[in-house]
Amino acid sequence: MNIKIIAVGKIKEDYVKSATNEYIKRLSPYFRLSIVEIPAEQILDESLAEKYKEIEGEKILSSIKPDSYVITLEILGKMLSSTELAEKLKEITNSGVQELVFVIGGANGLHKKVFDRANFKLSFSKLTFTHQLMRMILTEQIYRASKINAHEPYHR
Repeated sequence: MNIKIIAVGKIKEDYVKSATNEYIKRLSPYFRLSIVEIPAEQILDESLAEKYKEIEGEKILSSIKPDSYVITLEILGKMLSSTELAEKLKEITNSGVQELVFVIGGANGLHKKVFDRANFKLSFSKLTFTHQLMRMILTEQIYRASKINAHEPYHR
């Protein structure tokens, strides 16, 4: 199974890039992971914020195959422990899904069309994280879940 992370915005800080790339490298024995960056729309007029979100949403949706399993990261999604996330990944893998897509929104959040496309809505916390840090946290948790499912040490 391939894993794709679709994220709005670019990573600017080198330490975040470095950590994210390290987890992607560590994941290579378990999954092929790729990242698609969607350019963030700069809101010049607050009255058009929803329109900008829709533009980002269309770009996100165009990067998702019809048969992909989609997990959106949402503050109101379901919170899972690392072990539960590992079980969820195992369940998805065993179902024959070819591509699992995680979607991280930008500063404006995700458009309703993206929410509606999700097969599962995941929350890491009630806190709000920057999209850059969330990308790093997500790659680490996918790696942790992979180690758990392989019965290998790391997750303690």
